[in-house]
Amino acid sequence: MCGITGSMARNGGTAITGDVLERMISALTHRGPDERGEFTGNGVALGFRRLSIIDIDGGRQPMYSEDGGIVLVGNGEIFDHARIREELRRRGHRFRTDCDIEVIVHLYEEEGIDLLHRLNGQFAFALYDRTRDRLYLARDQLGIIPLFYADTGEHLVFGSEIKSLLPHPGISRDVDLVGLDQVLTFPGLVSPRTMFRDVSSLRAGHYLRVDGAGAREVTYWELDYPAAEVGRGTGTDVSGDISEATEQHYVERLRDLLATAVDRRLVADVPVGFYLSGGLDSSLIAALAADRAPGSHSYSVTFGESGIDESGYQRLMADSLGTRHHAIECTTDDIASAIERMVWHAECPVKESYNTCSLLLSQLAHDTGTPVILTGEGADELFGGYVGYRFDQLGGHRGSAANDLAGALERDLRARLWGEPDLFYERDYDAWRDTKLDLYAPGVRERFADVDCLREPIVEHAMLRGRDRLNQRSYLDTKLRLSDHLLADHGDRMTMANSIEARYPFLDRDVVEFARTIPPRLKVGRLGEKHLLKRAAAGLVPPEISSREKFGFRAPGSPSLLRRYPEWTADLLSPARIKRQGVFDAGVVEHLTTRHRGADDVHPHFDDDLLLVVLTFSLLHDAFGMTDIG
Repeated sequence: MCGITGSMARNGGTAITGDVLERMISALTHRGPDERGEFTGNGVALGFRRLSIIDIDGGRQPMYSEDGGIVLVGNGEIFDHARIREELRRRGHRFRTDCDIEVIVHLYEEEGIDLLHRLNGQFAFALYDRTRDRLYLARDQLGIIPLFYADTGEHLVFGSEIKSLLPHPGISRDVDLVGLDQVLTFPGLVSPRTMFRDVSSLRAGHYLRVDGAGAREVTYWELDYPAAEVGRGTGTDVSGDISEATEQHYVERLRDLLATAVDRRLVADVPVGFYLSGGLDSSLIAALAADRAPGSHSYSVTFGESGIDESGYQRLMADSLGTRHHAIECTTDDIASAIERMVWHAECPVKESYNTCSLLLSQLAHDTGTPVILTGEGADELFGGYVGYRFDQLGGHRGSAANDLAGALERDLRARLWGEPDLFYERDYDAWRDTKLDLYAPGVRERFADVDCLREPIVEHAMLRGRDRLNQRSYLDTKLRLSDHLLADHGDRMTMANSIEARYPFLDRDVVEFARTIPPRLKVGRLGEKHLLKRAAAGLVPPEISSREKFGFRAPGSPSLLRRYPEWTADLLSPARIKRQGVFDAGVVEHLTTRHRGADDVHPHFDDDLLLVVLTFSLLHDAFGMTDIG
């Protein structure tokens, strides 16, 4: 993967200056340490930093069409590029490189922006059509690759990371309080929101068309589950009547698709390795990869605390595959040493410290010479991996709103958020508002109506309406947990900080489209969560791993940091600093600090580490010189 940035002048204006473009490109050096490139002309400026993965000698960017009328900078991988390339050659197109991204240029000549429907990959690109004087910005279907943009009035500015936009003088460093409210409410930020008021995140499965008429965002792909089967929309019947032969068909089809997805992601002109968490998902991907690339490197994070350490399962899987295994133990000291750098790259505050462990793990991959990593991300969301899916299949009454005023308010809020008053997801959000209000500074409370991220719908209601409850949860998990958190601040940003490209076989387009068709009662069945995936893993993954209860990533949180580093945390959480920033209530923060200092670590799967959000917000505020509110 790489880094892209640039701008297009609005209303016939002039391009950004060369020194601004240079600083925008330089801000992405970690994403592409191998080469830089740029294009300027007709008010458009495109910048590029390259991490060489395929066609190391020839894959320079920008890339051009044969007549020079199309200019492209792209970030990511197109996994079916060989098939597309052969098709385009038969149509007479001439390729200058063997790089996968070049197929986008020639596909555009044939099909225009509809080319997006043809791509199986993880990508973000900027394509400038010089003849039409039109710029397209596009992001892949699941949002694996980030892309941010801002309209300054004079320029439409974009980049792979927000830090590449900030050199433009028209972009402020004001806090987006709605974005912060999302972090406190959901697993993380949700596109198009960011932590910067002037900057938007292009949503997964969308493109932005920029020309003389302005900028328009267009949906080209959605996670569209089929309508619920008659009599099964409530999720109350888990027995099912699927024959063993039919179920076996799904098992074999899933295994074949995953094997193909892994094959596609092993193609590179550099070494490819994989992460091993100790769970089913990464173990299955590792088993498929190791069978095709014996002697590969594998990587794991371990912890000294037995309650959160998975090293035994990681070693079991590595030994069974014969990989060259590398493990890094992550301590509270390691987390503290990496947390400032983590926030700089994540560009947002977080509720859990595990991002620092991901950052250190990718550093280990970099130091041992493995620039490409396969991971198991996406399986939980697509194949029913969280405990909430089991509750849904057993009736879905967990967290149902009570028949009183509080329940009525919650139902109204759910109707606004999801389009269905009985759809429970994660928590009772109306009650959660009181917790957030207590945490905010008085000035923020006074204008909370404008800050509240729950005041308007956050997902497409049409994609939830009439779907099976399990698929409703899958859709919400994909939109609210996967795209902008697990794949973004936890994924892309932590790997690319160390110039490592992560690839996700479970998010192969063919696998995702197949997952949409699987009967929900095969996703959560007699084997519990991920029933079908467990069957597909049989014979590939040791039963000690495939039969384990779900064990989500955990790492020491704010209580550990408070006890280990009292002076450092006291400075970040000091009443004077909190009051100056004007976002949080200094008295409430002081109360939380006292309580957490003597408490056990916050369990991220059951509680929100609000103090860690405050602490990492302070780090973000300092790192980017963000504007005080108070």
